[in-house]
Amino acid sequence: MPQPRSARCYGRLYDALSLNTPSGDLRVQAVDEVLDRLERGLQVRLLPDTVVRKRRSVGAKTDRGTWVRIERRLLDKIPGQGWNGTENAARLEGIAQPEWHGCVVWRDTDEPAMWRADETGLLPGAPVGSAIVSEAPELTDDWWEALNASLDALAAQDTRRIATPDTITITQALITESIRGVFSGSFDTTVERWGPAHADLNWANMTAPTFSLFDWEDWGSAPLGLDASSLWASSLAVPALADRVRRERRSDFESRDGKLMTLFACSKILGPYAHPEDPRPEPARRMAEQVIEELQAG
Repeated sequence: MPQPRSARCYGRLYDALSLNTPSGDLRVQAVDEVLDRLERGLQVRLLPDTVVRKRRSVGAKTDRGTWVRIERRLLDKIPGQGWNGTENAARLEGIAQPEWHGCVVWRDTDEPAMWRADETGLLPGAPVGSAIVSEAPELTDDWWEALNASLDALAAQDTRRIATPDTITITQALITESIRGVFSGSFDTTVERWGPAHADLNWANMTAPTFSLFDWEDWGSAPLGLDASSLWASSLAVPALADRVRRERRSDFESRDGKLMTLFACSKILGPYAHPEDPRPEPARRMAEQVIEELQAG
């Protein structure tokens, strides 16, 4: 049985974060009891020196050569379809992703929230970068081919799941509200084609030099072009990289739905929650103006 964690030290994992960090931020919230519980549930021991803490999740290698990802989610952020994206994605074919082994799920005893820990195979490499990169990663043509093959294979699957990017169920109403809240113009925001999407495609959720796509918690049906536009948005601080994404996924971006998803991505950058030090607003604004002209021209 795994040993109690009370004597283990994770002090090095605490970044110099603001004292005003929102409640529930797992970078600063005490999680020792949570890690103890998942160790008992999965009959595994986490390796303390490998623990990685993010805002919504904590991950670590295990003593049996696997990886465990733990996430806390409020009950009102868990849709009726359930909260088993990583488990459900295990049935997808033709996609480079870690093998799923099992999970434990439990209700938080103090707040209206649930915890979920999924155990998967180890990644074949390190994450390409952070969610928003400031330097161009070194990626081979083979890497881009593997990305395209996985995204194309995903688009060919069938699912009744609905994507939940940023834990919010994506709907036509959400798309229209997001776009109209930032941009004006006489163009229709109705999406025509929906299909399976990862829904959290950014540089922190892919590996290199060997390509693998992970963190499938929010995947499901979404407008065509959601993944491509999300990856483009996370690349905007590096113009050459953003251009490469557009070239690689050209058919997505050239479609009408892809243009709407580009505006959807731009609305997140330019909306009321934009960060003053974000380097992406200006290129996002230029692209949005171009896309609106194209949509208005029909």
